[in-house]
Amino acid sequence: MSKTDKLIVALLGLLLVGYVWHSFNQSKKEAEAQAKYQQELAAWEAAHPEEAAREKAAAQPSAAAPTAAQPAAAKPAEPPKPRAPEAFVTLTNEQAGAQAEFVFSTRGATLKSATLFDFSEKPGAQGADNPALKLDFSASPALALSGVPGLDPDADWTVKGQTPNSVTFVAGPVVRTITLKDNYQLDVKETFTGVPAATPTQLSLGVMSRTLAKNGTLTGDLSIDSFRATGEKPGVVHWDEEEPLKADLVSASGGCSCSGGTASGQSPVSTQRVESPSKWIAVKNGYFVTALFNSSEMPSGFSATVTRQTSAKAYVPQSVSATAAFSALGTERSYTLYVGPKKQAILWDLGLRDVMEFGMWRWLCYGMVWVLNLFYALIPNYGVAIILLTILVRILFWPLTHKSTIGMRKMQEIQPLLKEIQAKYKGNPQRLQQETWQLYREHKVNPLSSCLPMLVQIPVFFALFVVLRGAVELRYAPFLWIDDLSQPEALLAGTFPFGGLNILPILMAATMALQSALTPSTGDKSQQRMMMVFMPIMMLVMFYNFASALSLYWTLSQVMSIAQMWWIRKKYGTSAKPSGKDGVVVPDAVEMPQTRQMRRHP
Repeated sequence: MSKTDKLIVALLGLLLVGYVWHSFNQSKKEAEAQAKYQQELAAWEAAHPEEAAREKAAAQPSAAAPTAAQPAAAKPAEPPKPRAPEAFVTLTNEQAGAQAEFVFSTRGATLKSATLFDFSEKPGAQGADNPALKLDFSASPALALSGVPGLDPDADWTVKGQTPNSVTFVAGPVVRTITLKDNYQLDVKETFTGVPAATPTQLSLGVMSRTLAKNGTLTGDLSIDSFRATGEKPGVVHWDEEEPLKADLVSASGGCSCSGGTASGQSPVSTQRVESPSKWIAVKNGYFVTALFNSSEMPSGFSATVTRQTSAKAYVPQSVSATAAFSALGTERSYTLYVGPKKQAILWDLGLRDVMEFGMWRWLCYGMVWVLNLFYALIPNYGVAIILLTILVRILFWPLTHKSTIGMRKMQEIQPLLKEIQAKYKGNPQRLQQETWQLYREHKVNPLSSCLPMLVQIPVFFALFVVLRGAVELRYAPFLWIDDLSQPEALLAGTFPFGGLNILPILMAATMALQSALTPSTGDKSQQRMMMVFMPIMMLVMFYNFASALSLYWTLSQVMSIAQMWWIRKKYGTSAKPSGKDGVVVPDAVEMPQTRQMRRHP
């Protein structure tokens, strides 16, 4: 303990002793004063017995005159009527191999939870330690109805009828029938008696929370989508962290820090109303979604509530919920609530394909998911499906990459001619450019061809990156030693730094270095060696905590590129000598042949 700490402890000890001594003295003085008062009172009563008797009689309460503590007109308060205990109704698909189980509460006729049997809580096979995934809506139950006159939002509803896949609730002027259909759909029909048509109502869509990945990092996005039916820009609006969660919702609590800075001082809960007549509204996290669609009365907008992580310095949403608003109310209303995975094959048929939020790469992403599922149907493993996808992409781009590799070899072979032109016309930039392009035309060389294979593959890579963020097919998809292709490998996460050991990014960096060494180069050798080291290291750092499926795709793509280069080397040789049909004849003589342009203008 330091001297400062000892001094603080000593001062605290003195203060404590002083307080105890003061309290003891105060109690002693009060006791002495009370004893003195009792002595004086006894002496007065002995000296004035009649007057003391009258005082005591006046102090006794009269039976005919109740005291303030017992009012004459007061009646005992009636105890509140006991509330019926909350009951639950469970609906499950009738067919064998049920997809989901939905649990409803009689409190508000709300959806409290949904268990999706095709998905597990953690990677690996389902079992006692790894149950089926449960979406818990307890914090904000779905289907909570408010705004109806004569109906408390938290009222106890009565179950009037039930089958294995449907239930009918009744409360006040409302009758609600919920029918469970295939593909995680709940068809809801409501009838209203004696409710004015202009009554505005609200309907809760439930809540979605951010989850943790195997390596302990937060995974998945949190957003609200709506298909805006009217306005200047009708269409899908992704109200994600780049929209209301970042601008509207967060600004309501004093500004946003999504992209940096601090969230200190901001409210832990932010709510914002969005006026946007919508065909559908969806609340989602990384791989699952709750969506309201097929409504007989179009929602006039919605209110969104975001709860942030108070422990995070920046603004990080932890959960998001939404309530759809209806400006009018008829005698009947029907709608469908989808509570399930972000699975393209299902959402496409329901008209909710844009819930996937694939952005500018959406058409390529749609095709990629379809191809992955096609390969998965042949061999049920998404790691193998990604390998087959990589092979397919390389086959499609083989002519282009082959032509590019041959072009780079030609560029390497005509370097002596190019250097001679550069030396001869270094003082005449215009003539140098003319002679250079004339040389390219004579030898059928395109200096930009080497960039094309990389450029055409970049959209494929970005599309796969986007697909991994939201396609539920790759959630917890295993392959060899990898538990989840949508996350980093994170081997030895408890003992290895940087979140665990990721083998695929290391293999990717090694194959990139080998590919760079085999690629024909026309630049400076020292620059080539630097790029051969610098680029793999940079990519290793960038990719180290990316989804392992990305590293698998890129590594295999580079291995196939290496194989292609090796085949070209074997066929055409490694030196700049005559190489046949696709090669360029460069004599060994010191004096290089001149182009036609050089002969015309010596």
